Amino acid sequence: MPLITISRSLGRGGRIIAEKVAKALNRELFDDDRLQQAAIEMGIPAESVKNLNEKAPGLFDRLLTRKPESYLEIMESVVYDVARKGEGIILGHGSQMLLRDFGCAFHVYLHATGPTRLKYVMETKGVSREAAQKLIQKSDHQQRGFFRFAFRMDWNDPSLYDLIINTEKLGIDAAVKLIVDTAGSDLIQECSLTAVEAMERLSQEKRIEAAIMEQNINPLLLHIEVPEIGVVDISGTTYSLEEKERIADIIKEVPGIREVRGEVSVIPSGL
Repeated sequence: MPLITISRSLGRGGRIIAEKVAKALNRELFDDDRLQQAAIEMGIPAESVKNLNEKAPGLFDRLLTRKPESYLEIMESVVYDVARKGEGIILGHGSQMLLRDFGCAFHVYLHATGPTRLKYVMETKGVSREAAQKLIQKSDHQQRGFFRFAFRMDWNDPSLYDLIINTEKLGIDAAVKLIVDTAGSDLIQECSLTAVEAMERLSQEKRIEAAIMEQNINPLLLHIEVPEIGVVDISGTTYSLEEKERIADIIKEVPGIREVRGEVSVIPSGL
């Protein structure tokens, strides 16, 4: 059974569909809370993941801190870590984009028109039509902003998905059955050991980059590669001998890293 990603926006029944699919397939559902828990289980400090979400950072945040970028690196590392297990259902978090080249992932997009979304939000959240409209507009704005910030792409791009379901016409139960039946098709690949290992290496790379950002060091001057699980090759430049030593120490503290190879050069003062 492949790894499944389900992408949706507010008012399309995404959560309940994901929950029903997970139950039908006896697979774990990775939503916001479970992904944050997975990050902590990976050894990422709880304070670093408490705001893990799909909201684009504001300009003020980007000017004052690298936190938005480090959150993105953490989120990517968690998604890749989940993917290396080769099964489960990931709800949102750009997983369809992060795993677009992961051949054994099955990407689903849930669609519904405005009136249907309004009715669903009004009924499930017990709010007025006006309040539901505002909630939908805010949610859509945040998702579009997140996808532009993280991937420079439109999250509505159909090329990102293997199956697009109109929940307005099919309803919840039919959508669940379609996903479950398609995921069980012989045409949907199970994850090979090679693909799983690639995801684990990517996860470690992202954890390292996030750890470096958390210490206010610019990773753009560094080239970090994990050629095999637990081994890091690093090159690039930094501004001081102290920072050079800190980089090596930061990498060694990332869970699962057993060896750091390569050398970071110090940029001569005055240049």
